[in-house]
Amino acid sequence: MSLFNRRSVILMPLALAACGFAPAYGPNGSAAGLQGRIRIADPDTKNGFDLVSRLEERLGRADAPRFDLTYTITTIPLGVGISPENAINRFHLTGMVEWSLISREDGARVTGGKVESFTAYSATGSTVAGLTAEEDAAFRLMQMLADQIVTRLIATAGSWA
Repeated sequence: MSLFNRRSVILMPLALAACGFAPAYGPNGSAAGLQGRIRIADPDTKNGFDLVSRLEERLGRADAPRFDLTYTITTIPLGVGISPENAINRFHLTGMVEWSLISREDGARVTGGKVESFTAYSATGSTVAGLTAEEDAAFRLMQMLADQIVTRLIATAGSWA
């Protein structure tokens, strides 16, 4: 390792501290107050269940909630692969979640937004294999969307948490 690289590694934490960098989950981090403080609306569909499970995995189950998180899930399957026999054998599953974080104190909307993503699955093989692939794709999609929501909550927590 050259002398320049060693100096860079040694001085990097000082540079980050000087610019105001603080770990989100650190002792005084902006996201430290999120764990166990957000009650997520009860799911009413399989997609909702998968979304809520991932959100609770990342944010913790609310023991003393300060906020309520509401959401609306929309998914759209789109056939993109067509066989010579004119059968669709590849699908894109596009998903969108519109979400809002509501303060329990005054009922005001603290933050919110819309997250979107997509995944794909193959419908070749048996009917059971196609249904399993579709279910797995929907599960992966809900995890991606939940992770995007958590990332946005962490990024903006310093202004409202």
